[in-house]
Amino acid sequence: MHTGRIHSLETFGTVDGPGIRFVLFVQGCALKCKYCHNPDTWSHTTGKERTLDEILSEIEPYVEYYQSSGGGITVSGGEPTLQAPFVTELFKACKERWGLHTALDSSGFCDVDNVAPLLDVTDLVLLDLKMMDPDGHLDLTSQSNERILVFARHLSKTGRKMWIRRVLVPGWTDDPDELRNLGRFIGELSGVDKFEILPYHNMGEYKWRAMKLPYPLENVREPSAEEVEQAYELVREGMNEAALVTK
Repeated sequence: MHTGRIHSLETFGTVDGPGIRFVLFVQGCALKCKYCHNPDTWSHTTGKERTLDEILSEIEPYVEYYQSSGGGITVSGGEPTLQAPFVTELFKACKERWGLHTALDSSGFCDVDNVAPLLDVTDLVLLDLKMMDPDGHLDLTSQSNERILVFARHLSKTGRKMWIRRVLVPGWTDDPDELRNLGRFIGELSGVDKFEILPYHNMGEYKWRAMKLPYPLENVREPSAEEVEQAYELVREGMNEAALVTK
């Protein structure tokens, strides 16, 4: 039986998928996003090693709430695909025991061949498309976005359900052309049930300081409600352009 390296858990999550959800945050991430509010999840060697049975025992007392609300379990991180065998076993057990809906909150930075068994037991992928511009993505996250875009297209091709997310960071991810390009890309995908813009916040800054890391976005402000709405409009413009091209 696989064990997982776990950062933390939440028993009544309401934003990481439909309904009320058990949210498990696993340890380890290859990206180093400048706005990350959990830099303490980056390391692959910290956190607590937990067995499958230990996690299932954490879920069991709340199963009725998850079932009655149309919720389930979401595994986030860190990057959950780095612990794909453990998450696969966990999702299988949650389905077999309680019929729970399963969601994977992922950056998509993975090899699609390595996560095929995991996707087979995943009902929904929450995919964070951080930037479309390759150079901007590299600067923002320390990694190329090539594997992420391949992953998104793979989800589309294989009929997986997705929620696409974008963290809106003023001066970084809010360029009008960038947002239109994001919309065009989303418009080319099948299976996207929802698109969300998540306004940047600096509530994780204290963790960077606790880890003695310089916070890269120290002088970046949070976007206004008007800027968030404008970003939605730009993404929708791109999606509409993609729809016209495919007609």
